[in-house]
Amino acid sequence: MPVHKPKIRYGRRMFLLLGILPVAFWYFSSPVVAVNFSPNSKEEFRYVWNTQDRIHRGDIRHGGSAVEFSYIFPDGDFFMMFDWWTDKGFKQCIDITPKWGSTIDIYLDDIGRIDTAKTAPEVIARLKQCPGRADPFQP
Repeated sequence: MPVHKPKIRYGRRMFLLLGILPVAFWYFSSPVVAVNFSPNSKEEFRYVWNTQDRIHRGDIRHGGSAVEFSYIFPDGDFFMMFDWWTDKGFKQCIDITPKWGSTIDIYLDDIGRIDTAKTAPEVIARLKQCPGRADPFQP
């Protein structure tokens, strides 16, 4: 009399899927903020992303972007600030409130100011002046 061994056909696939799904959820649900510099800019900008306990510095030329992933579950102390400046003295800062599960695109004009014509109104509503700094929406 033959003994039938139970077939586990979908067990390995299910185990693999259960391992991949949380990582995919975490990746696709994390808010992303992208600051897009004008391709017509003649200046090279320097920038600093300050996201709670992460700081990234960089340089960017005309037409480039600076991108930062936010926290998927921010606490009450969460903040995200973006500072940018030129060597000629232009300096700006914005405080950003990311939106869960989406990408926020912020556009800068050729001088380095926030381009309110290209940046969506719902994105502008998520931007604030950094404490003690100049208003980034004023010319």
